Amino acid sequence: QVQLAESGGGLVQTGGSLRLSCAVSGRTSSSLAMGWFRQAPGKERQIVAAMSRSGVYTQYEDSVKGRFTISRDNARNTVFLQMNSLKPEDTAVYYCAADLGISRRYVGTQEYDYNNWGQGTQVTVSS
Repeated sequence: QVQLAESGGGLVQTGGSLRLSCAVSGRTSSSLAMGWFRQAPGKERQIVAAMSRSGVYTQYEDSVKGRFTISRDNARNTVFLQMNSLKPEDTAVYYCAADLGISRRYVGTQEYDYNNWGQGTQVTVSS
């Protein structure tokens, strides 16, 4: 059974940076497709960034392109979300998600693409 634990959230000013970590246990991160989602108050959970099982293919939500980067450290069995140039509208609870994926190249961008979820970490960007 895959377990995910996010960390790295917090309070940051506009323009600042944070790096979220997702520690993977129960399976090697290199065998999983990974995604980062976020949910702001009163809004639905949405994709932020996702990576294929191979680690080669990534996709980003339009509003974070050029600011956020998803990456993976297989030796540490950890997936990261580097967030730069943060804006107040980035404020949300951020969730890490994982699944085997339908292929090594598939990048899942929908909630139904993932069967394993972390508890979430709060990111607050002050103006």
